[in-house]
Amino acid sequence: MRIRRAAAVTVTALATTLAPVTPAAYADDGIRAQQWALDALGTDQAWRTTKGAGVTVAVLDTGVDATHPDLVGNVLEGKDMVGFGARRGDKSWARHGTAMAGIVAGHGHGEGHGDGVLGVAPEARVLPVRVILEDGDPARRKARSTRGNALAEGIRWAADHGADVINLSLGDDSKSAHPEPAEDAAVQYALKRGAVVVASAGNGGERGDHISYPAAYPGVIAATAVDSDGVRASFSTRRWYATVSAPGDDVVIADPNRRYYEGWGTSAASAMVSGAVALIRAAHPGLGPAQIKRLLQDTARDAPAGGRDDSRGFGLVDPVAALARAGEAERRSLRTTAHAKKYFGPGPDDPDDGGGPAAWAGPTAAALGAGLLVAGVALWRGRRGAPGRRR
Repeated sequence: MRIRRAAAVTVTALATTLAPVTPAAYADDGIRAQQWALDALGTDQAWRTTKGAGVTVAVLDTGVDATHPDLVGNVLEGKDMVGFGARRGDKSWARHGTAMAGIVAGHGHGEGHGDGVLGVAPEARVLPVRVILEDGDPARRKARSTRGNALAEGIRWAADHGADVINLSLGDDSKSAHPEPAEDAAVQYALKRGAVVVASAGNGGERGDHISYPAAYPGVIAATAVDSDGVRASFSTRRWYATVSAPGDDVVIADPNRRYYEGWGTSAASAMVSGAVALIRAAHPGLGPAQIKRLLQDTARDAPAGGRDDSRGFGLVDPVAALARAGEAERRSLRTTAHAKKYFGPGPDDPDDGGGPAAWAGPTAAALGAGLLVAGVALWRGRRGAPGRRR
């Protein structure tokens, strides 16, 4: 995660220090106009059907600030799988997690909730599960040797505590990244429990496109990032596991300091896709994870030549088209399966998501948190110059 000043080119990694932000962020009543991503996803039309009520999205991340005015009332009691480092309310506790929760289920604030950030599914509930530390947490160095199975345990805990969707805006896409059996098994456990698992594809597009975990696990919906022109963001990893793309550049995010920033990263794209899945789940709760993944693939917009590529998967996630087609998919899932094979057919929710179980040996918390969302330009009060775009 990084911060960028408006009209400045200096980028400072949160792993070291946050670049100072101008004293006043952009007035929150102008934030809505900056949320181009919602227009790209057609949320106004999708919300005529549902806003995600009744669906729980587990945000496995750093902490989530449940008192943020754009999230208050939408955040459930969660779980801390890390157990050390910054504490609730500390500056380096809940920035990334709060940003992702806002993208998924922010409802704005003010009279009629007219100000602040709106998420893709503003009536969904967020189940926060702390599995990584913020880049600025002083305990990050300690975490390299003590993270253990926080992510695997967090995935299982979320699946056992009502998560309909599990958002993993994190990953290890370093040169040494490789699968870890416990985390792969946890993903498969969650899928069998009926939770849809969404993960960021990785930010290695300019660093060798290394495979990122957990995005590469079988059954996961891996989100790549596009900019406001629908073009693949240069940082977005290109790999065989890419499922769909979503907005991931110059995305407005909410911060616990009550300011708003623009961020870039496949973390944001993952949260967008999780919000879209929440809308589908709210309207069609009978659909299973494999059906929803297939539905997103089949209804994606602006498909690449040939129908799919490693940059954008099957195209831009389209919640409006997915909702329109989901009814037929749900009806099919309720029909008796014909005995196409001896004894029994494959069933309506036959997974076709590729590959057997992967096995990998634990990335660090530092790698998990590094680089999958880069928080950007502080939005200026009253007016804003054109943001320096990342190419």
